[in-house]
Amino acid sequence: MANYFASNLKYLREKKGLSQNKLAEKVGVNQTTIARWETEEIKPSIDNVEQIASALNVSLPDLLITNLKFDNGILVDIDSDTIQIPVLGKIPAGMPLEAIEDTYAIDTIDIPKDWLRGDNHYFALRLEGDSMEPEYLDNDIIIFKQSNTCNSGDDCCIRINGFDATFKRVRIQDTGINVIPLNENNSSGFVSTFYSKEDIEKMPIEILGVVKQIRRNK
Repeated sequence: MANYFASNLKYLREKKGLSQNKLAEKVGVNQTTIARWETEEIKPSIDNVEQIASALNVSLPDLLITNLKFDNGILVDIDSDTIQIPVLGKIPAGMPLEAIEDTYAIDTIDIPKDWLRGDNHYFALRLEGDSMEPEYLDNDIIIFKQSNTCNSGDDCCIRINGFDATFKRVRIQDTGINVIPLNENNSSGFVSTFYSKEDIEKMPIEILGVVKQIRRNK
C-alpha cells in the first residue's frame, strides 16, 4: 500500500493546492507525519487513509491504487484524455470478457477517454490470418465496442458454438444471420454461413463486440 499511497498522496495534495501543514491540520496529525508518508518512511493506518481521503475529497482508490480503474480501462494519468484498454490474443470459450481481460491480455492500447461516455466498454484484438482481407490485415489491432447486438453489415467479434471467438461480417435476415469472411479464399477455410434464430439460441452464437477502429502498423 505504501508505494502507491505515497505517490498518490503527494500528487493529490499538490493538485488540491494544499501544503503539508494545511493537510496535516485537516487530518489531525503534524506536518512531519505527512512528509514521512510521502517519502514512504512510515506507513499510514487505515484510519489515517480514510481521514486523508475525506480531507482531500477523493475516493480510497484514488489514494491506494496506482492505475485507477475507469470502466474497463486503466486511467493512465489523472489529467489525461486517454485510457488504456487490453489487447487480447484470443477470446476462449465460455469465459466472460471481464475474466478474459485479466488472463489473456497481451498488451494495452490507448483510446480517447470520452469514448466511455454513456457507460460504453471496449476491448481490442490482435488479428491473425487473412479471412477479413483486404479491409483488415494480419497483425492489425481491432478495437471493439462491447455489445451483444449489432446492425446488419457490422464487422463483429463473434463466439460460435461456444468456441474461441472469430472476427467476421454479420448480415441480419428475418430468419437469422449470415456470418461472412471478406476473403472467401481465406487460409482457415471459413466460408459464409447462415445461422437460423434457433441456431443462435441453441449453439449458441454470441456477439461480443462491434468494430470501432483499426490500428495498423505501417
